[in-house]
Amino acid sequence: MTEGLLVFQSDFGINDGAVSAMHGVANSVKRGLPLFDLTHQIPQYNIWEASYRLLQTISYWPSDTVFVSIVDPGVGSDRRSVVAKTVNDQYIVTPDNGTLTHINRFIGIKEVREIDESKNRLPNSGESHTFHGRDIFAYTGARLASGDIHMEDVGPSIPTSFIVELPLKEAVIENNSITGVIDVIDRPFGNLWTNIHRLQFKQLNVEYGDKFDVSLSINGEVAYEGEVTYGRSFAAAELGDALMYVNSLDNIGIALNQGSFADTYKISTGANTEITIRKAVITIT
Repeated sequence: MTEGLLVFQSDFGINDGAVSAMHGVANSVKRGLPLFDLTHQIPQYNIWEASYRLLQTISYWPSDTVFVSIVDPGVGSDRRSVVAKTVNDQYIVTPDNGTLTHINRFIGIKEVREIDESKNRLPNSGESHTFHGRDIFAYTGARLASGDIHMEDVGPSIPTSFIVELPLKEAVIENNSITGVIDVIDRPFGNLWTNIHRLQFKQLNVEYGDKFDVSLSINGEVAYEGEVTYGRSFAAAELGDALMYVNSLDNIGIALNQGSFADTYKISTGANTEITIRKAVITIT
């Protein structure tokens, strides 16, 4: 590959030196390597969100971009460290713990290699096994982005079918309603982003201003039931009222105008948080 860009994401936050250390390692590989941060505000240990944030972002970056994604509750265990090459010739350096789920399903991965830590580990990093983000992932990602190594130098090839994947559910239409899941919380605003695509939603014969009965459940327990208006933007609802809209990924979102839907109703994300949308019945009196 030609020299590429290096993009970091993690659940480290920015309150200490962890992110700076990874940037430093990258500069030690090649001074001036173009470095960027996707986010370091992934909720701690939330592999699902790490997977989704890659899907949200990766298609806007050019080929040969290298993404280093570290949400790694199994650091130091026998989980694999890998580099995945997408069908669009981008690279993801990450623990193989489910972080590749959304990319593999919705974009496609054509090659995976397990990182050979005997060759691709920061020199003189000692016996520490709790900061692979610095010692293995940032180092390998920087070597790959700089052209110091190529994909075949990463380590042995493994079948793409061996990738660890989190459970995903497809949105389905049944009996004039559509059921999906909450993929991610749009922070800091607290809006809910579903896996229901705009084109699926429009099969319910929708127009702006229509009312919908919305039900949200977590592990089968109802967390919210209410009537929600479908609008073009947040201004379609009164202050504090709920609305439904098409988000920036062309999927359906649920929000409170100038409020946090997620915090108000304590909504989480993932395959166990289900949303059902049905057009409200209009009663004439």
